[in-house]
Amino acid sequence: MRLTATETPGRPVQSASRVRWKALVGHSSAALLSLLFLLSGLWKMLDLESAAERMLQTLVPVALSLPAAMVVSVGETFTAVLLLLPGFRRWGAWLASAMLVLFMAHIGLFYGRLLGEDCNCFPWIRRVVGPAFFAGDAGMLALAVLAGWRSRKPRNWRAAAGVLSGILVLALGSYAVASTSRARISAPATILVGGTPYRLDNGRLLLYFFDPECSHCLMVAREMSRQLWTGAEVIGVPTAQPQFARDFLRDAGLRAAVATDGERLRKTFRFTDPPYAVALVNGRQAAAFNSGQLEEESYYQTLRKLGFIK
Repeated sequence: MRLTATETPGRPVQSASRVRWKALVGHSSAALLSLLFLLSGLWKMLDLESAAERMLQTLVPVALSLPAAMVVSVGETFTAVLLLLPGFRRWGAWLASAMLVLFMAHIGLFYGRLLGEDCNCFPWIRRVVGPAFFAGDAGMLALAVLAGWRSRKPRNWRAAAGVLSGILVLALGSYAVASTSRARISAPATILVGGTPYRLDNGRLLLYFFDPECSHCLMVAREMSRQLWTGAEVIGVPTAQPQFARDFLRDAGLRAAVATDGERLRKTFRFTDPPYAVALVNGRQAAAFNSGQLEEESYYQTLRKLGFIK
């Protein structure tokens, strides 16, 4: 007996409309999840330094933040491409499920410390760590299961490896461009400090970006105040509530002037959230330190090598 297109041995006959409905669910789930992963992966890949800072916000160790950003951006982009191609959709669904489970496990491990913190995993979508965060990831996990449901068995692993190789080349190129451009960053020749023009292109200066209402920023500033600044001046750059900047510096015990055109400096020195510090030598960036690095002894070791502190 010859089987029809909707029959399988040992299983009841399925109507053509039911088969089409299941296929539509799978295709729609794959397309939606692929779009989310593609936007997230490319967003990270095109700005790996900012992605590394967001990794720090989820308590990834500083030494692993940039490699983690690279791996996640490649993984998300590769997963998105696999989900779009019916011949590789099952692999894409497996990868998406694994990444989502690992991410939820990581957040769950540090849930007590991350509760209420921003988790900017996707562009234009602001999420906060809490019960709703896990509900959202569980929804994406459900999409991954539906995308892989009844998908065909992948066979051409060489083609998938070729796709992965192409994405890796793009990611490495993005990393090289980011590293090169960062090394060439120069500060504006002058900024306003207390409403008066102040030159940045002569000598050693440390720009300290902070939010006056940020307890982490205050903790870092207090530790900085204990250092012996012999070869450099410190300029505080408030990123919010500038009217409280001087009170913040006084509470921290940090002797520093206050820049009054912080937005201009933020366009030159890009970062996500304060605290952030930039060491300038004759107007050029000699080193930059994100929030995680500012808590490490290596921050002060670098400043000693540059001649900023004893």
